[in-house]
Amino acid sequence: MSDVTAAVDTLPEPENFAQLLDEVYGTEPNLEGSVVKGTIIAIDNEVAVVDVGLKCEGRVALKEFSPHGQPADLKVGDTVEVYLERIENARHEAVLSRDKARREEAWALLEKAFDKNERVEGIIFGRVKGGFTVDLSGAVAFLPGSQVDIRPVRDVTPLMGNPQPFQILKMDRRRGNIVVSRRAVLEETRAEQRSELVANLHEGQVLEGVVKNITDYGAFVDLGGIDGLLHVTDISWRRINHPTEALSIGQTLKVQVIKVNQETQRISLGMKQLEADPWDGVESKYPIGTRFTGRVTNITDYGAFVELEPGVEGLVHVSEMSWTKKNVHPGKIVSTSQEVEVMVLEVDPQKRRISLGLKQTMSNPWESFAEQYPKGSEVEGDVKNITEFGLFVGLDGDVDGMVHMSDLNWEQSGDDAIKEFKKGDRVRAVVLDIDPEKERISLGIKQLSGDPFAASKELRRGNRVTCTVTAVNDNGLEVALSNDLPGFIRKSDLSRDRSEQRPERFAVGDKIDANILGSDNKNRRMNLSIKALEFAEEKEAVAAYGSSDSGASLGDILGAALKERAKLGADDAGGEGADSDGQADENKDG
Repeated sequence: MSDVTAAVDTLPEPENFAQLLDEVYGTEPNLEGSVVKGTIIAIDNEVAVVDVGLKCEGRVALKEFSPHGQPADLKVGDTVEVYLERIENARHEAVLSRDKARREEAWALLEKAFDKNERVEGIIFGRVKGGFTVDLSGAVAFLPGSQVDIRPVRDVTPLMGNPQPFQILKMDRRRGNIVVSRRAVLEETRAEQRSELVANLHEGQVLEGVVKNITDYGAFVDLGGIDGLLHVTDISWRRINHPTEALSIGQTLKVQVIKVNQETQRISLGMKQLEADPWDGVESKYPIGTRFTGRVTNITDYGAFVELEPGVEGLVHVSEMSWTKKNVHPGKIVSTSQEVEVMVLEVDPQKRRISLGLKQTMSNPWESFAEQYPKGSEVEGDVKNITEFGLFVGLDGDVDGMVHMSDLNWEQSGDDAIKEFKKGDRVRAVVLDIDPEKERISLGIKQLSGDPFAASKELRRGNRVTCTVTAVNDNGLEVALSNDLPGFIRKSDLSRDRSEQRPERFAVGDKIDANILGSDNKNRRMNLSIKALEFAEEKEAVAAYGSSDSGASLGDILGAALKERAKLGADDAGGEGADSDGQADENKDG
């Protein structure tokens, strides 16, 4: 018992125990998890031994003291700041980190910069998926690929390892995430420069710039920190289909400021404005009616553009390209870059338009045809087309003539006559009319033969004719006169006696005497009447015999008239036979 009491008595007092701990570990407060200052007391095998004032030193790899891509610049005796993770480890060494110290310092500074929206400096040192890594004085940030530059950058190698200004877009200390942008800094700087440059620009100012980019509609020219658009129509007075025909990227050129929009900061540039306008005095250079040789620069559905001189073009409308090729695309008549002769038709300096004609430099084929084939000439050609109103015939000089259906046949109707023709038939025709202004040629096929109905003009109403029955119809007789002129006797005109007005009394081939009533131009035949002949004969008999014998009956008068007619017929036969016949008739009558 006494031994135990003696042992307890030998234990130090609480105050003495605390003093003992202080002697072993020092009296400094707990520094773990903070940044402390230390001194490099030795450098051994890529490791620096650092004394931070504790009972034991710590070891830090030299690479932690070197910026990315650069060697460490350290020597014994240098004072450094390190992060104290643990006062002592199993090897009785302090656990120190220069990287964590730098990171802690950097985060504190970055948070201040982020709150104040200030730029920070960093170095791009690595490539990761979707972007790059940036060292912000110890803190590692992510730089998205879209935030490297204003325009896409194919090669970032020239930017790596060089200090660059960045804008912090987002940061989360708990997760250790920082997102930065170099593009935001460039855009802000560019906006400041642009505003200053735009404020100093004015319309008409001549500047020198470098072609930065080329599009289908123009080129962007760098004017020294600000871009202006040089539209394709303002590159040259002559036609340019694409800016690459006159410009190339990197080319230095002089441009004139055409328009400046201070609000949108858009600048319109021009090159052709530095040259003389070729349209000045264009009326005197290109009088109407004169001929010039030009080059076809563009072909459209409605015509072709012909360059008369650089910057001056005229339009040959499709209607002025050919005398004969009407519904043909201009590309089948001329080709791009072809040299052609044209005639000036109209000039409008205000609208900067010149109307040209291609066909006017060639002879008018309708006028040439009229000289070679006047009216009444016979021509020959192939049927090119058949329409509901006639035939189109191809003629010499690559022109067409039209035969109207009414000029196909004298005897047939147009609808019947046109059925006898087909495309490709070789036909002969007579030129009826030519109109060069309207580009029309009228032809006739039936005019190759005489009009059989023309003989009807020699016949007068009331003339007596002898005809032959050619057909018997219910409504009358079809007959033919001695010159094959067709005629028709209506049923009501077959006799003055209604009971005798029967067509069946006659037969084809019968000879009939009748009077002319008139001509039927529509049906191209003569209208005849037996009844009119009977009335005419009666009238003649009354006139010849009725006046000398007022008491004679109608039968007596007609009998005498018939005798007289028979006698005249006998006299025409001549000779004694006629006399004897006449005497016999006379004796018979007596």
